[in-house]
Amino acid sequence: MRLTTIISLFLVTPTVRAFNIKPHGVRTHRCPTLVLSSSNEKEAALAEASNGYTVKQRLREEIESPFRKVRLAFFAFSSASAFVAFYFSALAALKANIGGYDDVLPLDEALVQVAINAGGALGFGALAIRELKVGQANLERIAKGGLLARLVVEPASEEESKRTLKDYRRTSRVVIAAGGSEYIRSLAMSLCSDQLADDNILPAALAGVDILVVPVLLDEDFNVVETKAAWRSSQPGDSDRNFDSSRADGVVAFPSVLVMWQQYLDSDIKTAQGQGFDVLQKGITITVKKNGRILRRATGLPPFGDYIGAMEVADGSKFGMPGDSERYGGP
Repeated sequence: MRLTTIISLFLVTPTVRAFNIKPHGVRTHRCPTLVLSSSNEKEAALAEASNGYTVKQRLREEIESPFRKVRLAFFAFSSASAFVAFYFSALAALKANIGGYDDVLPLDEALVQVAINAGGALGFGALAIRELKVGQANLERIAKGGLLARLVVEPASEEESKRTLKDYRRTSRVVIAAGGSEYIRSLAMSLCSDQLADDNILPAALAGVDILVVPVLLDEDFNVVETKAAWRSSQPGDSDRNFDSSRADGVVAFPSVLVMWQQYLDSDIKTAQGQGFDVLQKGITITVKKNGRILRRATGLPPFGDYIGAMEVADGSKFGMPGDSERYGGP
């Protein structure tokens, strides 16, 4: 009895010490601090990486494919079960082949059982591996989408501060155009000079369909380097009239925190190279919809005419994006 009392005192004492007794009339404001601390701890826990992916990314993958783990467990268990059955059926077939054993199936029936169980083990095993690969591919896509949202840009307009691409969601479509120095020069000329008989109205037209262009300069080793200086110092050609590098400042932003841009573009550059494209000369473009998803990847200069004529239809803004009813009409 005495031992129980002592243990109880030890258990209760820490709880009692957690309370702070205040004099009468003294008001404290500790609750908001505790709430903020708890919220920060939750955010930190969700952002903590495990095997290359954060908890938040893994939760999103489970939300997108809620029954993947159920299918994986079913296929893995079925494969293991079929393998055990294959082991015993193979023993039965061996006994039938040797002969001299009682209560053994005929050899032809035993071989049929072996084939069925082997097919089950291999088939369910292949399905389990497929589920693992699909889940891994989804995690990689989600992780890359998260990195895309965290990419930092510096708007060309001097009065605007740096922003992440996540800040442009619901308001702008982002066109990432990456290539060598000549590619960036051609892109600058197409936006900032008069190349036809009339005045260049591309910047105003792009602003009308909420396009933001992010030029990304690559060096000879396909590393992302400072783009703003190259853009501002672009030299016009014979057909480029009235060039002014600030002409398209309203629809242009330059990459910042270049390490993150390098990390994001690496896989796209390697994919384009693997398909035989000259990334430095032809360039690559990545078009991001207002909801943050990739609309398309392509090579060459951005097709500004297509963006102006069909972007509202191409990325679905005109057909049910929440919050766009005032602009496009409808429910």
